[in-house]
Amino acid sequence: MLKGISPLLSPDLLHVLASMGHGDEIALVDANFPAATHARRLVCLPGCPAPDVLHAVLTLLPLDDFVPQAALTMQVVGDPSARPPVVAEFDVVLQAHGCAPSAALERFAFYERAATAFAIVATGETRIYGNILLKKGVVRS
Repeated sequence: MLKGISPLLSPDLLHVLASMGHGDEIALVDANFPAATHARRLVCLPGCPAPDVLHAVLTLLPLDDFVPQAALTMQVVGDPSARPPVVAEFDVVLQAHGCAPSAALERFAFYERAATAFAIVATGETRIYGNILLKKGVVRS
């Protein structure tokens, strides 16, 4: 246990975050996402809601401000303009950290992008569409 760091940031997740470079992506995914199938590196946080994990990650990880969208969620199949409640929660967390709201990617485009991510964090989020991709920015002094 470390002072000032969320207990949701496990040693494995801290290692992943510290190892990422500018432009690398990390996917925080729900319990239904085929994380083990798609992950190059997999961190499991069972029982942890995805918005809580997002908040913990954003306390340490800057998002890329050189790209138009540094946070991407998965579009609802059959209704691309829909915003599920979990995505609305993601956007509240993003805003609280001074980040722009998320944009949505088509489902299979999200899968492809997650498969190339530096790591996938499998959360315990039980709500569908509880998936978000984050592009790491630079730490400015």
